[in-house]
Amino acid sequence: MSIPAGDVALGEKLFQSRCTQCHTINEGGPNKQGPNLFGIVGRPAGQVPGFNYTPANKNSGITWDEKSLFDYLQNPKKYIPKTKMAFPGFKKPDDRAAVVAFLKKNS
Repeated sequence: MSIPAGDVALGEKLFQSRCTQCHTINEGGPNKQGPNLFGIVGRPAGQVPGFNYTPANKNSGITWDEKSLFDYLQNPKKYIPKTKMAFPGFKKPDDRAAVVAFLKKNS
């Protein structure tokens, strides 16, 4: 499946309503229950300094790009079994594409 074009404004709205409970996205921002996501596109999984990742994340071999984020955000626990991310995912492809576009803008 190809990734639909993402609406950055929708992605920001979705990020604010569904992700900020656990994540920050500002440069130099703190880790919360989840890691700071600023600069995630192009970064290997499990590599934010100061965040305690599961071995599943640290050893996944994933470098985050648009496709891997799009797939991961559909069902994080299926994409990386034993991750501690409790979020069930964005089921709508357009929502996932929007969040990926927002993450990419902040990378």
